[in-house]
Amino acid sequence: MEVTDVAKRQNQIGTQQNNVRTLENDYVRSSEHKANYSKQKKIRFRRRMFVFSIVASVILIFLIKTNINQSEKLAQKEQQKEEVLAQLEEVKEKQELLNLQIAKLEDDEYIAKLARKEFFLSEDGEIIFTIPDDDKSKENE
Repeated sequence: MEVTDVAKRQNQIGTQQNNVRTLENDYVRSSEHKANYSKQKKIRFRRRMFVFSIVASVILIFLIKTNINQSEKLAQKEQQKEEVLAQLEEVKEKQELLNLQIAKLEDDEYIAKLARKEFFLSEDGEIIFTIPDDDKSKENE
C-alpha cells in the first residue's frame, strides 16, 4: 500500500464513524445517564476532597501555631520558675542568717560582748585597747 492509499483508508474510516448514529432506546439512555452520573459523582468527590484538604490544612496550621505559642509560654514559665526558685534560696539563706542572729541576740553574753565591741563598754576593772584593722587603715591612706 502506498501512503495515499493509507490516507484514503483512514478518511473512509473517519467518514464511516461520522455516519454512525446512537440508538434512542432506554438502555442507551440509562447507560448515558449512569456515565454522566458517575462523572458528576467523581467531580463532587474531588470537590469534597479539595474542600476537606483545605479545612484540614487550616486546622493543622492552627494547631501547629497554637503548639508553638504554648511551647514559648512554657519556656518562659520555666525560666520564671528557675528565677523564683533562685530567689527563694536566697530568701531562705537570709532567713537562716536572721534566725541565727535572733538566737544570738537572745543570749545575754553575746549582747554584752557586742556592746563592748561596738560601744567600747567595759566591766569594772577592764581596760579596752583598740587595735586598728589593717583594712581600715589602708582605706584611710
